Amino acid sequence: QAQLVESGGGLVPPGGSLTLSCATSGRTFGTMAWFRQAPGKEREFVAALRRQGGSTFYEDSVKGRFTISADNTKNTIFLQMDSLKPEDTAVYHCATALGRLINTNVRNKSAYGYWGQGTQVTVSS
Repeated sequence: QAQLVESGGGLVPPGGSLTLSCATSGRTFGTMAWFRQAPGKEREFVAALRRQGGSTFYEDSVKGRFTISADNTKNTIFLQMDSLKPEDTAVYHCATALGRLINTNVRNKSAYGYWGQGTQVTVSS
């Protein structure tokens, strides 16, 4: 059975940086992503990475500040977050899909079949 375990969350001041990690096991995934959910809000797309070709996708508000990547085995996914803002505060979840999602599905949380429990990121002074 596939498992996804996130780590790396915490409290950081505005302008700071954090790197989240997601260790995956049990399956080989074609598309890997990060979503986040703030209190009282819907879970929203943050970033995605395709295993083949390495194409990346970002939500507009994080472009230029966040970077999604994976290790050589593609079993661990990272989200490097720089220039953090209070509005980035949320629980961050990694998500994976077995196949290569088409562009129109990459941002759709329903397209991902595997999810981690999440890690809290709080941006506050």
